[in-house]
Amino acid sequence: MCSNGSVPGERAQVRKRLTPPWWDAAVAAGFLAFGSLLFAVDAAALDPSRGERIPVLVRIAVLTLGCAAQVLRARRPGTALGAGVVAVGADVALGFSIPLLLVFVDLLYCAALHGSRRTSRTVVAAALALTAAAAVVAAVLTRDLGLTLLVVLQGAGLLLVPVFWGSEVRQHWDAAATERANAAQSVRIAELDRQAAVGAERARMARDLHDVVAGHLSAIAIQSEAVMSMADTDPATARTVLRSVRENSVRSLEEMQTMIGLLRADGAADPPTAPARLADLDPLLDSARAGGLHVTADLPDPVPALPVAVDLAAYRIVQEALTNAKHAAGSRTCVAVHRRDAELVVEVVNELTAPVTDGEGTGLVSMRERAHATGGTLSAGRCGSGWRVRAVLPTGGAGT
Repeated sequence: MCSNGSVPGERAQVRKRLTPPWWDAAVAAGFLAFGSLLFAVDAAALDPSRGERIPVLVRIAVLTLGCAAQVLRARRPGTALGAGVVAVGADVALGFSIPLLLVFVDLLYCAALHGSRRTSRTVVAAALALTAAAAVVAAVLTRDLGLTLLVVLQGAGLLLVPVFWGSEVRQHWDAAATERANAAQSVRIAELDRQAAVGAERARMARDLHDVVAGHLSAIAIQSEAVMSMADTDPATARTVLRSVRENSVRSLEEMQTMIGLLRADGAADPPTAPARLADLDPLLDSARAGGLHVTADLPDPVPALPVAVDLAAYRIVQEALTNAKHAAGSRTCVAVHRRDAELVVEVVNELTAPVTDGEGTGLVSMRERAHATGGTLSAGRCGSGWRVRAVLPTGGAGT
């Protein structure tokens, strides 16, 4: 529900949209013209015998006071109603007339519709009290049930109908204002959700770019350095390393093109290339061996059928772990992947050829996020004289 301060503001905006600025003045002019015409043809007085003694210009002057109050009927409804009461009082003293009666009904309606919450409630209570008082006075003075009922009906027509009509329209405007505020709030929440989704997507893209590019470029850098050192002494090995450099370059380009295709896909193009999976580990291991690592692998044969998210996460974890192991050139590295009940266990252990410090680099954060994204866990740290990365990923009951 909107606050009390926001609903009146919304109501004012609705009034501005529905009525132009000149509308109140036009309404006042219309009432004045109609009332003057009735006075001119001697058809305005409710008490003709009394009205004959009052000059027409005097009656029109009182009507002008009431119509002048109508100019403020929407902007200052309380003030307008007060001025209208004064005009009606003067008109009653002269002999109540139809034009002032219509003006007073309009001012009551506008006070209940456009006034503050307190003003509206006061007008409603006053209308009820005056109608009840008129009924009691009529009952006491006339002791006639029919006449009393007639007074109640007249009071309801003159006081209660415009007041409750204005209150009803006011409630509808307030409900519409509340719905608009709720809709605006929903739009704001949706925008915040969209921004959060965009931020999460950007973080995921950064992680994927790191996994795809860093692994291949790191291998290319290490292998290129090896080629430069053995180009003259061992041409055969240099050619083998160069082939691995080319394979890494091509694979990096293919995976980046796949990512770009995913970002640009509009649903009309053919599906992009399938993401890397555990079945594609052999080229990755060959690349690591060409970079100087002594890699041994303990892989299931055949590779079990896994959920795509788990399969991709396991591949990326092995890729990142091998990328980190390449910094210890010449070390022995063991890659083990095996199925255990409803879990897939991935371990990469490599020797440490130089002192290292425990940390939380981008690679470790990326691996941990990938494991957590599938509901699994990942640990990385010293294991004897080496470094071990161990991930346990739930397979969700996937068949083998």
